[in-house]
Amino acid sequence: MKGSLVISLLALLALASSVASAYDPSPLQDFCIALNEANPQVTVNGQLCKDPKLAKAKDFFYHIRPGNTSNPLGSQVTPAAVNEIPGLNTLGISLVRIDYAPYGLNPPHTHPRGTELLIVIEGTLLVGFVASNQNNNTLFTKVLNKGDVFAFPIGLIHFQLNVGQDNAFAIAGLSSQNPGVITIANALFNSTPPISPQVLTKAFQVDNDIIAYLQKQSWYDNN
Repeated sequence: MKGSLVISLLALLALASSVASAYDPSPLQDFCIALNEANPQVTVNGQLCKDPKLAKAKDFFYHIRPGNTSNPLGSQVTPAAVNEIPGLNTLGISLVRIDYAPYGLNPPHTHPRGTELLIVIEGTLLVGFVASNQNNNTLFTKVLNKGDVFAFPIGLIHFQLNVGQDNAFAIAGLSSQNPGVITIANALFNSTPPISPQVLTKAFQVDNDIIAYLQKQSWYDNN
């Protein structure tokens, strides 16, 4: 009886460990190039796969260009994920290029399916992320210069601000082929349909006029 219980507990721990360590499903073949069909009948890891024998080098290639930072945020995120590189399907990785005008901001946001590792290529960035309620919403922040690397844990709110007078840009790798992005201001004040002001006034402990003002703003999406 005792031996059986130990085996069951070990099996449960192994299963929990497997689930916790695998955010994107593990591939069962060398590659599964996404077809990106409008109405796929069968999907694998979110995308329909084409016959591996038909794979071409272009399925694994993408030329990422500088983003246009002439917008209210002064930043632009350009992804290189499964939609841009079909060969990434099932491989559990992607990246983005982030361009910043002087004092440009990549606003507070989260990636629900991926940890981010950012490296500064040019410029000086103030970066940070906020831990969960369990860790007292602690802010971890640092000024990064060219060549510096900083990690943003999966699902946590984070940001980057160009604190220099020159343009800056960074490259970030993400631990998902499709990490997703939730920009906090957009999600709260520009949802469709709008969140009830009763919810937002209580959540932020402000009066209705402030919430009405925020919901009327044109929230720019830099992704």
